[in-house]
Amino acid sequence: MVTLLDGVLADLGLMDIAGPRLAGDPQPAVLASPLAVAECAIVSVAACLTAAADLASARTGRRPDIALGTEHVAAAMRSEVWLRDADGRGIDGFAPLSRLWRAADGWVRTHANYPWHRKALLASLGVNDDRDAAVQAQLADVIAARPALEVERVVYAAGGLAVAARTQAQWQADGQISAMGTSPLVGMVPLSRGSLPLAEPGQLPASGVKVLDLTRVIAGPVGTRMLGALGADVLRVDDPHRPELALHAVDGVIGKASTTLDASTENGRQALHRLLDEADVLVTGYRPGALRRLGLEPDQVADQHPGTIVVTLSAWGTAGTWGTRRGFDSLVQIATGIGWATSTDGIQPGALPCQLLDHATGYLIAAGALAALGRRARTGDATHVSVSLARTARWLLDQGSMPARQSAGDDPKRKADTYRTALGNGWSTISPPGQLDGRPLSWPHLPPAYAQAPPEWS
Repeated sequence: MVTLLDGVLADLGLMDIAGPRLAGDPQPAVLASPLAVAECAIVSVAACLTAAADLASARTGRRPDIALGTEHVAAAMRSEVWLRDADGRGIDGFAPLSRLWRAADGWVRTHANYPWHRKALLASLGVNDDRDAAVQAQLADVIAARPALEVERVVYAAGGLAVAARTQAQWQADGQISAMGTSPLVGMVPLSRGSLPLAEPGQLPASGVKVLDLTRVIAGPVGTRMLGALGADVLRVDDPHRPELALHAVDGVIGKASTTLDASTENGRQALHRLLDEADVLVTGYRPGALRRLGLEPDQVADQHPGTIVVTLSAWGTAGTWGTRRGFDSLVQIATGIGWATSTDGIQPGALPCQLLDHATGYLIAAGALAALGRRARTGDATHVSVSLARTARWLLDQGSMPARQSAGDDPKRKADTYRTALGNGWSTISPPGQLDGRPLSWPHLPPAYAQAPPEWS
């Protein structure tokens, strides 16, 4: 695990810096898998804490002591599963049409959590949008009659999301991994020079840092809320015409303020750029190129807002035939070969024990932003940080397979409850993993309030 962490720290430009002290089982049972899920989960959070400690050193001259509990990481990797309301109820993260389907020659995974993706999926395959049970039956018949790659092609062409299950060898043969080449797990490319100094340091490594969050679902929000736990002032901005799903309207705004802006209007665009004028970091989770019309691609930010660090998250990377496609964790698992690598019977693809690609990438987002802030504090230079779910998938697969560890009978919920914290208004979730100088991290901006803040910095 030390070697694995060293590789990530090298990408971040943090070579020869010690990671956190680890405590607990290095392979928590709840993350048991034939792939190195636990190791990658722990290392992603460890890299984030290491970068936070380095930022503190750059700002104050003192590096705090950092520690991390591995069981806490395991609970945090399933935070959306452990989210609870006042009555102890959770929120299902997947809609009925987001699932595996048997195709004529294999398997297809669809994603239809958002209404517009559901509509595109059904329209592309000629299925009427009816009651869920009737729709599922019709969709099952339509997909079963077609080759998996044809379903993938037709649905994507219509703006929906469907991915054929591939082995790792088949994914590599598709050219997408080779298109990523030897790209680092966390890309760190110089963006602009001459940044203004950061705010005066405070009690936490990122105190006073302003982060503009243009992300949704899990990966981006996990990264930005961790920045909030480490002291940053995070403002999430959503499109008022495409509101967030119930689960992510709570889980995705923990640790930050949440507002909406209609960037399709001139007033909305101007307001967004006024926010960016004061932002130290911009984090985006849109498809590569999708933000150019708003002036928010990295080169445009460097020109209009010099000194701002830009973090870009994509599903499939920016190169190759899939570089501009939409994607989610469950789809990337299926496309890259993780599904077959975790199959329990060799007949149907499996899945990871958590949405590791989302969560690990989220902590890598935070790690990259923190490392870039440390570089800016020392040199005044801004950085473009880039990560992708597919690159995280490759990182996981590169560790090879191992015998799956079986649970020793521990109750996962009981263990997770050890790290449960109140959010306010009856909600509770997992606290942020890690300690600085012996003090556990905690969530700011509680209770989480989706779209209730004004579009301005606090």
